[in-house]
Amino acid sequence: MTADVNKTDGPDATPSAGPEAIKAIPVRHPGRYVSAVVALALLGSVVYAFAQGNINWDAIPEYFFDDRILHGVWNTLLLTVLSMVIGIAGGILLAVMRLSTNPVTSSISWFYIWFFRGTPVLVQLFVWFNLGLVFEYINLGPIYKDYWSSFMTPLLTALLGLGLNEAAYMAEICRAGLLSVDEGQTEASHALGMSHIKTLRRIVIPQAMRVIVPPTGNEVINMLKTTSLVSAVQFADLFKEAQDIGQNAGSTVEMYFLAAAWYLIMTSILSVGQYYVERYYARGSSRSLPPTPLQRLRAAVLPARRPKGVTA
Repeated sequence: MTADVNKTDGPDATPSAGPEAIKAIPVRHPGRYVSAVVALALLGSVVYAFAQGNINWDAIPEYFFDDRILHGVWNTLLLTVLSMVIGIAGGILLAVMRLSTNPVTSSISWFYIWFFRGTPVLVQLFVWFNLGLVFEYINLGPIYKDYWSSFMTPLLTALLGLGLNEAAYMAEICRAGLLSVDEGQTEASHALGMSHIKTLRRIVIPQAMRVIVPPTGNEVINMLKTTSLVSAVQFADLFKEAQDIGQNAGSTVEMYFLAAAWYLIMTSILSVGQYYVERYYARGSSRSLPPTPLQRLRAAVLPARRPKGVTA
């Protein structure tokens, strides 16, 4: 004997209605509104203070594309590229030396990294710039000989101070990237008869790039801003040119604002480049790549396409 699941109490009985829909009441967050009002009030007060200050805002567009400013921008970019080339090349060499089983090369690399990471960049720049007080000549035998003051130009001082210091930081970044590659990859390549150098060049370094590239991009942006220190050794970078124009034109603060605007433009461009480089090297580790800024903008502006035959 089985029970009738559709049985009702009477011939006129109607089936019971389903459960009542739950009415969700969103949680209120009054703290968000309070914090937003406070943040806007602080921002407005800062804008009002600068608007009331004695600032000649017309001087900024007047000198924004001045030949001296553009010359400083070019020198800043050139110094950034050359210093990073020295830093990356030196960093790779130091990382390989640090990972070497040879205690001499490993100790030399450790000492280099310890010394240059432990002293400020500005101090290193002044040391290179004032070595002429210690050495009157630079004598490389039959290759080169000259007065130290003529040899150590502001550009060379800036390259040595920034590039050698950056090599210490890049060494640690490269070492972390090399250590991230599984040792089995190296053992397999050696089993196939590949030399140590060939294993590094074809197996280890390409896989380590996924770990090396993101912090290297940050170092490039940081190097661009650190170049402002070379004005202390009389190198005509962006900050030095803006400083000289400000002193001659009586618009010191305005030229600092101008220099800050140029730095923001350059760092923003480098940040976009860093994003695409990181996206390129993430192809082997992610199932789907993150959308580019253009794709995100297109998705936010253009409506999503509906499949054919589907109506609203």
